[in-house]
Amino acid sequence: MSTITAASSREQRITARSLQQRKGKGEPFAMLTAYDATFARIFDDAGIDVLLVGDSVGNTVQGGETTLPVTLDEMLYHTRLVARTARRALVVGDMPFGSYQVSAEDALRSAIRFVKEAGAAAVKLEGGRRAREAIARIVEAEIPVMGHVGLTPQSIHKMGGYRVQGRGAARDAVIADALAVQEAGAFAVVLEGMPAELAAEITRQLAIPTIGIGAGAACDGQVLVLHDLLGLGDWTPSFAKQYASLGLLASQAARAYADDVRQRKFPGDEHSYR
Repeated sequence: MSTITAASSREQRITARSLQQRKGKGEPFAMLTAYDATFARIFDDAGIDVLLVGDSVGNTVQGGETTLPVTLDEMLYHTRLVARTARRALVVGDMPFGSYQVSAEDALRSAIRFVKEAGAAAVKLEGGRRAREAIARIVEAEIPVMGHVGLTPQSIHKMGGYRVQGRGAARDAVIADALAVQEAGAFAVVLEGMPAELAAEITRQLAIPTIGIGAGAACDGQVLVLHDLLGLGDWTPSFAKQYASLGLLASQAARAYADDVRQRKFPGDEHSYR
């Protein structure tokens, strides 16, 4: 492939439709979370296909123990920052707890706000069979929906913690949830926290792309939280891979800066206005 052709390929906007076409071609795609313009630009320029503005912002940015307190207005704010920056990646806004559970009409109103106010090209919501009415109503309004089954963080209290889903007798229920998401019209579905062989089976059964997180390598795409990718959190989950140690670098830089200030080495003449 020539340099011009490669550049053109990187610049082409990713859509829900183009992701579905990748599944047919057997071409895996990469998704990362992003919550601001800085990382949206970096990841977009790096060729990341999908930027998920996840409600994981409640853990990673806000410092909460769960995603449940995150509000719709907060998600719209962070989605707007990412959407105004990304030029190639598909920007997906994560619908927070309480923004779609009351009714399908309520879900539609929330999804419309993601598109009109925040600039998202698609929305994501958790749940399989229980979410199909909400998914169908949003899709009917021509807004692409990404589903999410298996370990669903918004159900942490019901699940009793972040536990692997789909083992033993629960296997068929997870498959039924994934099929329900597809039948409702979702263009893709996240498979989180389940045995790799179950995720592989779901991927074979579905016509829409699957996106794995703690679900093995057989999925059509993979997603990581940026703080896990870059080593910005206190720990990295066992299913994630840390590709950099930016937290350590930031700490070292801050310590060096503080030492320079205390020793009156900063600012020096080269860092002062003249």
